[in-house]
Amino acid sequence: MAARPEPRPGVMQIEAYVPGKSKAGAGVVKIHKLSSNETPLGPSPKAMEAVRAMDHFELYPDGSATALREAIGAKYGLDPARIICGAGSDELLSLITNTYVGPGDEGLFSEHGFLVYKIAILAAGGVPVVAPEKDYHADVDAILARVTPKTKIVFLANPNNPTGTYLPFNEVKRLHAGLPPHVVLVLDAAYAEYVRRNDYESGLELVATAENVVMTRTFSKIYGLANLRLGWMVGPAHIIDAVNRIRGPFNINGPAMAAGIAAIQDDAHVGRAIAHNEQWLAWLTKEIEALGLKVTPSVGNFLLIHFPNEAGKTSKEADAFLTGRGLILRRIDAYGLPDALRLTIGDEEANRLVVEALRDFLSGRTSHA
Repeated sequence: MAARPEPRPGVMQIEAYVPGKSKAGAGVVKIHKLSSNETPLGPSPKAMEAVRAMDHFELYPDGSATALREAIGAKYGLDPARIICGAGSDELLSLITNTYVGPGDEGLFSEHGFLVYKIAILAAGGVPVVAPEKDYHADVDAILARVTPKTKIVFLANPNNPTGTYLPFNEVKRLHAGLPPHVVLVLDAAYAEYVRRNDYESGLELVATAENVVMTRTFSKIYGLANLRLGWMVGPAHIIDAVNRIRGPFNINGPAMAAGIAAIQDDAHVGRAIAHNEQWLAWLTKEIEALGLKVTPSVGNFLLIHFPNEAGKTSKEADAFLTGRGLILRRIDAYGLPDALRLTIGDEEANRLVVEALRDFLSGRTSHA
């Protein structure tokens, strides 16, 4: 008999998720937080107004998030009954995993996939299985080769964080076609709104026609509501029904629902965010590559910057140099990318300062020119 309570198998294998840092050292006057893929435009003013208009905080919110699900359904032409909302898409990723994965079951994801997948699988008592990628892209053949009778769930972040790469929709359909019908395919489309590629689809078409596909989305990125924790998932009726049975009864708070409804209806604000990202994603890619650094082509609101593994120019040294100037990027060692940093697209000032700082870092300058 154990001398004290012991966590069940799998829990202590979890490496706790560490968010992007938000602080610099003493003496830094202004900080530009570019480590968490937050939008530099902030939320829709209409969303902020909706939150300020909230009252009756003594009352529980609508446990079914009815008005929010209806707003999402109206936006995308979906049946609200097939939508479930969560405290960020992170909660929904955990809920779908806990619904279909048990002790000894396998959950599958790509090599540089979102860290929450592994955490969710281990927390459910499952076994994480990793498929290698090709040039920082998910590899459909590698994923399918690792499917076994124990596989219960497959996660595909499309676009992927932290690489910024994506799979064309025909590849997503090929992945689905190769999966056994009892395996749940989770399409994590947190950055879908940013993608400007003709061969990309978030997955709504596949969800509408398949019995084993769900898609998760978030209000944390382009909608700028990360602090309110709000996400949604759409899937077949039988999956939504099952997940709802383990969902907490009041998992979405009233201000988050009000803000989400206003945000998803503000097409003009989203359009401005898309235009800003398109401009600065291209500019930053060009400018950083001109410094001699490799940048993985991205369709999201962030860039994966690779540094040479040589003294004076490593990612760790670059991170320290940039932090000293108040520019907070994301170390991604936990993703198996120790020689890279992830840069969120910021406002114009931050973007220009990053390029200037990287130029100084690579040239050996320690102070502003």
